[in-house]
Amino acid sequence: MNQLNSLIRPEVKKTSGFLLVLGIIFVAANLRAPITSVGPLVNYIRESTGITHTVAGLLTTVPLLAFTFMSPFAPQLARRYGMERVILYALLLLAAGTVIRSFSSAFALFGGTMLIGLSIAVCNVLIPGLVKRDYSNKVGLMTGIYSVSMNLCGALASGISVPLARDAGLGWQGALTCWLVLTAIAIVCWLPRTRQAQLKAAISHSDSKSVAARPWRSSLAWQVTFFMGLQSFIFYNLVAWLPEILNSRGMSDDTAGWMLSLIQLSMLPFTFLIPIIASRMKNQRVLVIITTLLYLVGIGGLLIDGNTLVPLWSVLIGIAGAGSFSLAMLFFTLRTRTAQTAAELSGMAQSVGYLLAAIGPLLFGVIHDATHHWTVSILMLIAASLLIFIFGMGAARDRYVGDQAK
Repeated sequence: MNQLNSLIRPEVKKTSGFLLVLGIIFVAANLRAPITSVGPLVNYIRESTGITHTVAGLLTTVPLLAFTFMSPFAPQLARRYGMERVILYALLLLAAGTVIRSFSSAFALFGGTMLIGLSIAVCNVLIPGLVKRDYSNKVGLMTGIYSVSMNLCGALASGISVPLARDAGLGWQGALTCWLVLTAIAIVCWLPRTRQAQLKAAISHSDSKSVAARPWRSSLAWQVTFFMGLQSFIFYNLVAWLPEILNSRGMSDDTAGWMLSLIQLSMLPFTFLIPIIASRMKNQRVLVIITTLLYLVGIGGLLIDGNTLVPLWSVLIGIAGAGSFSLAMLFFTLRTRTAQTAAELSGMAQSVGYLLAAIGPLLFGVIHDATHHWTVSILMLIAASLLIFIFGMGAARDRYVGDQAK
C-alpha cells in the first residue's frame, strides 16, 4: 500500500493510492481481452450468424480501423473534458458495445465491435498521457504494470473463450459478454479518479498551453510513430498467419496454436521489466539493438525447414515483441515533456500504427497467394525488423518532441 501511495503526485493523494493504481490496471485489462476473445470463437459466430469466412475476418480488422480513426481525436476530447471523464465515458461505451455485440445478428455484431474499437482507442491513447502526468517519477514501473495487465488479460481471453462457450455452455454470446464483468470492475475502480476530474482537467489545460509544437510536425514524433507501427505490423501478421505457416510445414493445428500462445506468454515478464530498465537509461538504443537482433533471429528461424526449433523461435519473437511494444509505449512519455503532448504523440503513433497493423495481414496473404510460398512474406517481416532498428535508433535518442524541429 505504501509503495502504491508513493507513486501518486501530491495533488491526487486525497483519494486512496491503491484505488488510483488499481483503476489503471483494470482499464488496461480491458484494452485487449474484448478483441482477442473473438478469434477463437469465429467458427461459432459464423455458424450462428451465417456470415462468410471473409466477413468473419473483418471482426479483427474493424477494431484496428476504429483505432486508426479515433486515436487522433482522443487528445482533443481529453483537452476539452479532462482525461478522467473521457476514459470513464469510453468504459461506458465499451460496456454498451459488449452488450450489443452479443445480439444474434450480423449488424449488431459489427456495430458492437465498432463501439468496442472506438472506446479502446480512446483509452489506448490517453493512459500514457495520464501516466506522464500523475506518475512522472515512476513512468517505467507504471508502464510495465499496465502493459502486463493488458497483455495478460488478452492472452487469457484467447485461451478461455472456447471453454466458456463450449464446456461452460455459454455459447459465443455468453463467452463474449462475460468480459462485461471486467469492464464493470474497471468503471467502479475508475470512479474515484472522476471525483477529481476538475483538478486534473486544469492540469491538462496548463500542460497543453506549454506545448511549443505539435507532434505531427516533429521528425522525432514520426520516428516514434513508425517504430510503433512496425512492431504492430509484425505482431498482427504473426497472430494472423503463424499457425497457417506452421500447418503448411506439417505441424498440427493444436501445436501451431500453442506456438502462438508461447509468443504471447514469453512477452509477459519482459513487458514488465523492460519499461523499468529503459526508464533508467539516458537513451534506449541498446534495447533497440537487442530487440532487433531477437526479431531477426526469431523470424529468420522460420525460414529454416523443420519444426524442431520453432518453440525457440517463438520465444525469441515473444521477447522481441515485448521489447518493441514496451519501448513504443514508453517513448510516448519519455520523448515528451507534458501529459498533453504525450497523449497527442500516443494518438498520432497509434493511428498510423494500427493502420499498418490492419493492412499487414492482408498484404501478407496477397504476397503468399502471388508466390505460393511463405518465404517472401517472412522476408517482409525481416525487412520490417530492420526498419524497426532504423526508426528505433532515432526514437531512442534523449530528446523531446516539440523542443526543436528535427
